[in-house]
Amino acid sequence: MITFVIGGNKSGKSDFALGLLERESGPKLFLATGQAKDLSFRKQIARHRDRRDPALPVVEVGWDLPRALLEAKKDHAAVLVDSLDFWLYLCIQEQHEADLVQALLDILQHWKGPELILVSCEIGFAPLPGSSEARNFLKKLGRLNQAVAALAHEAHLVVAGLPLALKKAEHGDPKAD
Repeated sequence: MITFVIGGNKSGKSDFALGLLERESGPKLFLATGQAKDLSFRKQIARHRDRRDPALPVVEVGWDLPRALLEAKKDHAAVLVDSLDFWLYLCIQEQHEADLVQALLDILQHWKGPELILVSCEIGFAPLPGSSEARNFLKKLGRLNQAVAALAHEAHLVVAGLPLALKKAEHGDPKAD
């Protein structure tokens, strides 16, 4: 099953997603896409690391998330990806965004494997940024979030630490599809 967790910056979405991961049984994996490029982001990553179980394996995947997901399917019962927004930013920096996004969506469309929890920032509530680069990124992230939400079995919006179910799995076990 694929669960999509979306929310604004500092909304509590990562903590909520981590709670979902912790409820799963069997081997778990955390796929991190964030890369500390400045001091404040290093501190944010350290705070996230402090809240996780030290026994939880973490793989920093950077832009190569599609390959990492295929590898994770082999040995894990549950996988958490945090977060798609930073992953998309890295893909754009690598100038392979279209191919990598399509590869991810193809994998998600045919996902049969461990529980998969995907986290992303919701950017639709923010004011329109002044720069064309920022507007372009927001448009791309909005399209990615919509595509992932459509493929997910469940989706949750987290606001002020409170999750709101946007989409629940259909009757029966979605893994049987």
